[in-house]
Amino acid sequence: MIIARRPTRKIRLGSVEIGGGASVTVQSMTKTPTADVGATVRQIHELEQTGCDIIRVAVPDMAAARAISKIRRQIHIPLVADIHFDHRLALEAIAGGADGLRINPGNIGSAAKVREIVRAASEKNLPIRVGVNSGSLEKSILARHGAPTAAALVESAMAKVKLLEDLGQRAIKVSVKASDVLPTVEAYRLLSKATDHPLHLGVTEAGTLLCGTIRSSVALGILLAEGIGDTIRVSLADEPANEVRAGREILRGLGLRAGGPRLIVCPTCGRAQMDTRKLARAVEKELEKLEMNRRFKIWPAVAVMGCVVNGPGEAREADIALVCGKSKVFLYVAGVQTRALDFKAAARAAAGETLEFCRRAASVKI
Repeated sequence: MIIARRPTRKIRLGSVEIGGGASVTVQSMTKTPTADVGATVRQIHELEQTGCDIIRVAVPDMAAARAISKIRRQIHIPLVADIHFDHRLALEAIAGGADGLRINPGNIGSAAKVREIVRAASEKNLPIRVGVNSGSLEKSILARHGAPTAAALVESAMAKVKLLEDLGQRAIKVSVKASDVLPTVEAYRLLSKATDHPLHLGVTEAGTLLCGTIRSSVALGILLAEGIGDTIRVSLADEPANEVRAGREILRGLGLRAGGPRLIVCPTCGRAQMDTRKLARAVEKELEKLEMNRRFKIWPAVAVMGCVVNGPGEAREADIALVCGKSKVFLYVAGVQTRALDFKAAARAAAGETLEFCRRAASVKI
């Protein structure tokens, strides 16, 4: 199935195109104090290695705003400054080289202050994301709708979009996030009919690693399958690298992001005589490193199976497979058993075969 993407305007955030048919991008947000430049840069470098396309940093005060220029010089992906309440922070972030802004014009203050932000952003052709969350709706809109409904979120967002448009801002992204699945889906469906600006998808405050990933996967999966969404963030109370991993897997599952090996892992049961989960995690890390350092168009399916009951049969369906026995891990390539390995050597062997598979595939002329 090929997903028909909803047509949107194309904007540019640093080196990354968003909307207008461009690939759906994965974002995350640093969890370090932005003013701590060293810690923030280290975290961003980790995210770059994990496959993050765009990074956002909180700018709660002038120290954080002034750190933008130092951070920008040391990273390789577009940097978005998240601004609330004080328009001077936005001006400082723009001057420091931020590639874009995320603001809620409703809490910036007067229209004159928003105008200053728009003027500074327009001079550098920077996009602005209008972000509306269910916890930040205006009292007047809440009174009218009685609750932070999907319609209330969209009304608030579109009023802010109009304000920016009236002030001359053309490069705009929009998000309307609730903290649960169904209101989020409904809000974005309504928003997609109300504007052709590119949309940033997410479930706000989704939760910890397990529940947050599930909620985000359900909501974002539904919307992306309907062609809605140009960039995504999986918001987790967890390491930001896991936000990126989850986001990439959502896109891969829908065929919206190509590349990278597909890892197949059996759930294990009482027949397993080795720690299959530990092996799978080791393989995953090796494949992730391989993917980040290589750019191949064709990647294999790699299986990790826990026992010899179904393992050999499943291995024949994968390009590369590891099947756990009692004391050895058996390596299969193209369905044929090739080696018996010690547990510690198995993950590296699978990565090595993956690299060879990719090199062979790249050498074949189509």
